[in-house]
Amino acid sequence: MNLLTGRYPLAVAIGAIFGALSRFYGTELAKAIFGKDFGFYGTFTINVTGCLIIAYILTLATENLRIISPELRLMTTTGFCGAYTTFSTYGLESKGFLDKGDITTLLIYFVGSAIAGMIGIQIGVLLARASAQSS
Repeated sequence: MNLLTGRYPLAVAIGAIFGALSRFYGTELAKAIFGKDFGFYGTFTINVTGCLIIAYILTLATENLRIISPELRLMTTTGFCGAYTTFSTYGLESKGFLDKGDITTLLIYFVGSAIAGMIGIQIGVLLARASAQSS
């Protein structure tokens, strides 16, 4: 099957719809809880959980721990995670801290996001392997 036609693009599009909506509502929830100036908490959480989700799904698929159809893999990784995670927003929010001269928050957010993202990746891999062993 050609990757440009058929079920694959549809799977990506469906995943993207849910990813974008999850990102939107996650950010709005963070603003409602912490205040409108703290939407970056939502971005941080979304990026870290996106790392965990993509690592979980790809570990299950690539290590043959679970049979995952190509459509489901594309829907969750390229579609959902691609629309859910927010690297461009992360960059924009980081620049905002720099422009304000808030170097402490910039460093905590910028470096913390990268470190927490890597931790999320590792947790996703471990969860995938553990869930495969328990079934």
